[in-house]
Order: sequence, then C-alpha cells, then structure tokens
Amino acid sequence: MRLYLASTSPARLALLRAAGIEPVLINPEVDEARLVAETEAAVGSALEPRVLVELLARAKAEAAASARLDEPLTGLLLGGDSVFVLDGVIYGKPHTADAARERWERQRGRTGTLYSGHWLIEVADGRPGRAIGAVAVAEVTFADDLDDAELDAYIATGEPLFVAGAFTIDSLGAPFITSIVGDPSTVVGLSLPTLRRLVRALGHEWPTLWNRPGAL
Repeated sequence: MRLYLASTSPARLALLRAAGIEPVLINPEVDEARLVAETEAAVGSALEPRVLVELLARAKAEAAASARLDEPLTGLLLGGDSVFVLDGVIYGKPHTADAARERWERQRGRTGTLYSGHWLIEVADGRPGRAIGAVAVAEVTFADDLDDAELDAYIATGEPLFVAGAFTIDSLGAPFITSIVGDPSTVVGLSLPTLRRLVRALGHEWPTLWNRPGAL
C-alpha cells in the first residue's frame, strides 16, 4: 500500500521513514491564511484549535488528491497540520527570530498544548474515495532554567523559526523540553498511533505501508 504525504515538512517525512514508510511527497499548495480567514468569516468567529488543524489537514489532502502527477494516485493520501496553544492563543510558525524569542520568553517553564490534525483519503486510479480525519493532542512542558544565552543560540540556528510553537522534540530543541503528556510523535507533527487507527478504519493493515529496507 503506497502512502502519499501532502506535506513538505522534513520532520513528518523523517518520522514516517523511521516507522518504515517511504511516502510519495506532494506539495499541496494551499493558501492556509486565506482559507482560515474565509472560514472564520463564514462562521463568524475564530476557529478552535481542533477545528483549525483538521480544516487545514483536510484542505492539504484534498488539494494533493487533485494534483497532476506522472501517474494516477493509488493508495492512501495523508494531509497534516499542527498548531501550538498557550494561554488560549494559537501559535503556528513564527518565521522571524523576534517572534520566536517572544514566544520562548512566554513559554519557558510552562506547559502548552500541541494539536496535530490528520486527514486520510483513499485513492484509486487518481479518484478520491473514502476519507477520515482525527486530531491528536499532547501537552508539552518547557524547561524553567533555559537561560538567555541558550535561547539566543537556539534561535540563531534558525530551527525554531519554521516549526509550530517555535520548538522541536526531535532535534535541537529536545533538551529544552522536560516532559510530554500524550503521544510524542504528535509533537513532531504527525501522530503515528492516530495514523495507524485511521489506516485501519479504512480497512487496511498498518504493516502493508512498510516499504523501507529493514522494515520488511
């Protein structure tokens, strides 16, 4: 069973590879800001984190399902999205060093929530079929002894600028995380246990996705 990943996230790709899956990558090319703005205008209020990540995960998967590739898609197509929430405020990628520093000054020594949305579509000969979604949640607690020198050095690497919440648990940011309540892969950006449940809900077995050397 082939898995298509509607994402350009290196972390999601590395996570799947470590789990024995080499996905086919598709850039979903979704205008996330526009979609969120239009949806919030339609409902008349800001979107809750769970609704937001599932909305974007679904949009990415559906956009990828209609992408023109060298051959028609056949298999399972996954879209994903993540946001971090602290004090009721939703944080995506900071993009700038100043924004990353501001966020870390708020979150060090505290606990926030990471929401990871998933949308899985069954495709055959390029035609989308059944689809299912789910949201995974994990609580993340940050070190309270992170000093300014460490924070400056971390931000200077550029890593926190392009990840939800301005942190990672699978790379340079890992030593600054003291605990996680929930599935750790959720914090990376893709909950493997959640994906397994979705795969099985569509009538497929998880081991059929294994296609990397050493996984068979």
